Amino acid sequence: MSPSSADTTTPTPVAANLTKFYAQHLSWHACGHGFRCATMTVPLDYSQPAGATLGVAVTMHPATGSRRGALIVNPGGPGASGIDFAQQCYACFGAFTDHYDLASFDPRGVARTRPVRCLTPAELDAFFDLPPYPTTAAQRAELIAGDKKFVQGCLRRNGTYLSHIGTIDSARDMDVFRALLGDAKLTYYGASYGTYLGAKYAQLFPTHIRALVLDGAVDPAQDNLTGAAVQAKGFEVDLADFLRNCAATGACPLGGSAAAARQGFDQLQARIAAHPEQVGSRRLGPAEFIGGVAQGMYAVELWRDLRTALGEAEHGDGSGVLKLFDALVERNKDGSYSNLQEAFNAISCIDRQSPKDLSAYEASVQAHQQESPHFAAPIIYPSYVCALWPVPPVEQAHPVSAPGAPPILVIGTTHDPATPYTWAQALASQLHARLLTREGSGHTAYLSGNDCIVQYVDAYVLSLRLPADGARCS
Repeated sequence: MSPSSADTTTPTPVAANLTKFYAQHLSWHACGHGFRCATMTVPLDYSQPAGATLGVAVTMHPATGSRRGALIVNPGGPGASGIDFAQQCYACFGAFTDHYDLASFDPRGVARTRPVRCLTPAELDAFFDLPPYPTTAAQRAELIAGDKKFVQGCLRRNGTYLSHIGTIDSARDMDVFRALLGDAKLTYYGASYGTYLGAKYAQLFPTHIRALVLDGAVDPAQDNLTGAAVQAKGFEVDLADFLRNCAATGACPLGGSAAAARQGFDQLQARIAAHPEQVGSRRLGPAEFIGGVAQGMYAVELWRDLRTALGEAEHGDGSGVLKLFDALVERNKDGSYSNLQEAFNAISCIDRQSPKDLSAYEASVQAHQQESPHFAAPIIYPSYVCALWPVPPVEQAHPVSAPGAPPILVIGTTHDPATPYTWAQALASQLHARLLTREGSGHTAYLSGNDCIVQYVDAYVLSLRLPADGARCS
């Protein structure tokens, strides 16, 4: 099928009670660097389209040449701003911008779209400083009390709105946006959590798809606790990759071999846990340390920064690791935060179910401690928030299906820390999609600069040519 024929398919009829949303006129205004911005009106509750509405912030950069349609992109999270992603990464999608508008939106609860806020910046500092490895009754009580404060702040500040920010509704919003951009079919690139958004779109609107790229896939069939344990193993694998690479540089501050680097890392981590390092008016404690290390796992290009930061921390300067931690939680230099982490919890907790019994989390940590000694606790225990969440999930975790959908492309990286490769395999199987594999470390593939991946994705988006079955890139 040629791109032109794919783009001119007759639109699927819209339910009568949603016609006014699909037919609305967007008032675009310039918002810098060739982008236009607007606010799209959607039902707050799609089961009551005549009721309250929500304004969703959207953006687009018109195609610079002959237009074939729009490419809608999402960077993940949940909680990351699609608008910031599109505007800051316009060049990342340069292969498409001649013929496709580059478009995105801030999903419900995120950034410019009625953002979920739960705590003050000072309270968030304390929340992120909660014990990452609670081993005593006092530490567990501190962790639970901190999570309860977070949950109560979310409920107090947002009320019933928390019931309407799930991904299933953001997927419905994306279909409205597709139509308002003038496209009969969706062309989409989603990274990380953006694959979950794309999968939910496919579940709801399989016949509205032209091309769907799901890069760094999430498995919709796993509940939050199961997913956290799998993710912990992913970060553990990448930490081992980093330590081997650090030793191989010949200039590793942690040790000259992989085993020595592992021992040096463990000693540094234990020292900081016992004696946090002062960084100005702040401190690098155990939570900030492991969070900064996790941030360094997201891209191989960050390994050099992490290596340097760990070397500085060895000599009492924790500023480099703290800078990486701040990037992870999107803490600004003035002490303010984006709402990434607040939205992350609020959306995650209603997208899929989580056990309500806190003992289940302790049992999971114990079960996975041996294979993920550095990350099981600090990734699994934060899921306590969802155990305490006051709003029931809008869906139960389940495999997705998209009967009638055209071929979909799922991409997985073999040592992806945040979205492990097994999730890409699972999602590709559920959607009967083509799986493209990148062999290596780091989170997601298309934006990693891998020429092989880029060529396959470009051919699929532009000409709907899929990679051969079993295609791999190293």
